[in-house]
Amino acid sequence: MHPRTAAFREHAEDQYGLEIDVHEFPEGTKTAADAADAVGCDLAQIASGIVFDVEGDLVVVVTSGANRVSEPKLAAECNVDTASVSMADADDIKETLGWAIGGVPPFCHETDVPVYMDETLTQHDDVWAAAGTPEAVFPIPPAKLRELADAAVVDVAE
Repeated sequence: MHPRTAAFREHAEDQYGLEIDVHEFPEGTKTAADAADAVGCDLAQIASGIVFDVEGDLVVVVTSGANRVSEPKLAAECNVDTASVSMADADDIKETLGWAIGGVPPFCHETDVPVYMDETLTQHDDVWAAAGTPEAVFPIPPAKLRELADAAVVDVAE
């Protein structure tokens, strides 16, 4: 198991008492389509952790792999102007959350940040989220993901 994936798994167990069923794919799961193909699930079941800069602060949006995040909708949820929302810088993500792009899990961040969850994920029994690297994912019921991430379930899809 990759050391970052092992760290995520250990953190989830220590912080939440949750045993993560990690699935690693050497070919990678960098895109939602790659993850869905590797896992053998519907693209809509991939819970992609996308990180945005909102007025200088990071915000994680866990969105369905079948959707794109609407920056205007995210701005409205955050009560800011759309111009204040952009994709976060990779170095800022790693420094603030402790995870690199492509492997940002929905919870177990080094710094508490707001987490928003795409409401369409709630339509599934299980979704698959990143487990610390672009090669690792884990299944989780959307309600449990929402609870552990302390996520607000919102309409953020384009």
